[in-house]
Amino acid sequence: MLKTKYKIEDYKLKYNLETRFRDLDSFGHVNNAVYASYIESARVSLLNNWDIPRTNRGKSIIMASLKIDYHAQLEHPSSLILGQKIVRLGRTSFDIETIVFDSEDNRVVCSALVVIVCFDFDSQSPVELYDSIKDAYEG
Repeated sequence: MLKTKYKIEDYKLKYNLETRFRDLDSFGHVNNAVYASYIESARVSLLNNWDIPRTNRGKSIIMASLKIDYHAQLEHPSSLILGQKIVRLGRTSFDIETIVFDSEDNRVVCSALVVIVCFDFDSQSPVELYDSIKDAYEG
């Protein structure tokens, strides 16, 4: 297990999740690809706080990048807490840091950084960061 700087109390936004049997790989651990789905579920919950249409027309948002670092193996069944916060604001994009904690002992299972772009699907181009996102930034 990697040493980590992440602490659950540093995250105001938390999302709870339970592992599922179908999440396992042939080694009996939660498969690395499944974490992207966990992070997506937490991200959608976070985005529900803002008045941003999630559609492929007009102004919305689009994910540009997802980077995941794995810190520990996870077995099923496990209860997870995903801590989230906005860690960077740009002109047209922002970063969401997501840390997956095992709720039994708060150990870090993985960390992720998601880059989201404010996007106009009609013109197929980035647009200026929305005020609701700027207001949510605690930087």
